[in-house]
Amino acid sequence: MHKSILILGACGQIGTELTLALRERYGNQQVIASDIREGSAQLMASGPFEMLDATNYGALEDVVMHYEIEEVYLMAAMLSATAEKFPMRAWNLNMNSLFNVLNLAKDKKIGKVFWPSSIAVFGPNTPKENTPQHTIMEPSTVYGVSKQSGERWCDYYHKKFGVDVRSIRYPGLISWKTAPGGGTTDFAVDIYIQAIKEGKYSCFVSEETRLPMMYMDDAIRATLAIMDADAEQIRVRSSYNLAAMSFSPADMAASIREHIPGFSIDYEPDFRQAIADSWPSSIDDSEAQKDWGWSPEFDLEKTTREMLTNLK
Repeated sequence: MHKSILILGACGQIGTELTLALRERYGNQQVIASDIREGSAQLMASGPFEMLDATNYGALEDVVMHYEIEEVYLMAAMLSATAEKFPMRAWNLNMNSLFNVLNLAKDKKIGKVFWPSSIAVFGPNTPKENTPQHTIMEPSTVYGVSKQSGERWCDYYHKKFGVDVRSIRYPGLISWKTAPGGGTTDFAVDIYIQAIKEGKYSCFVSEETRLPMMYMDDAIRATLAIMDADAEQIRVRSSYNLAAMSFSPADMAASIREHIPGFSIDYEPDFRQAIADSWPSSIDDSEAQKDWGWSPEFDLEKTTREMLTNLK
């Protein structure tokens, strides 16, 4: 199946694994990776790469026209913890890159767009347990505000201009292949690395902070599944809730001790605690299940086993 795909932000935590998954599926030459910096050796060796700033419309349009791109996956973003330090830079990157891609789709230069949202769109007044698809949001972080705004623009471009844009609200993502990139849920990756290296971990959120999480393989599967679905199946054009598991750092520590009995953890919450406290504890993703058949494969035990085995 001949399809030309461009990935913006291909060298990040999700972008790296998504690029490799798409290349495996469609062929290395059909999937163009791009970012403002080079990625891992495996990524760079596996297919075409363009140095590209997603906020530069002219440069982006040139790449789209040159490779006759049909689908764009916009993974470039400044994440929650980093965005709090550089609010205007985060807003400019997160919003201008989205407008550039939506406008290319509006002008029929690309056919389909994937843009990820996040549980950061929710805020302290959102129902914390089983957070519904449609609910109060009121995000309290720069990242969350940019993602909520992005959701509204995606929905608007779909209704007004017929743009085929698809989105999921990622929970915290756990992966051993690429280092996390400045998010509030980074502890869920660091804990495994430090468990192997040091046998102990100092966590930047409190032990009872329970958050929605997902193993990266599930996140990639969900991304491919929503893009595979027929357009009429996609009834939510803002962004779909997506869930797999919810747990606290204490739950993670217990699960690691099954494999590393001496593992110890202490807690030193920092500014990221307030961000985590504003997010849901669990997510209702029944609309994604119903509309395009979503179901996760990884729970905490299976995730811990995969992380420790691969990191070792």
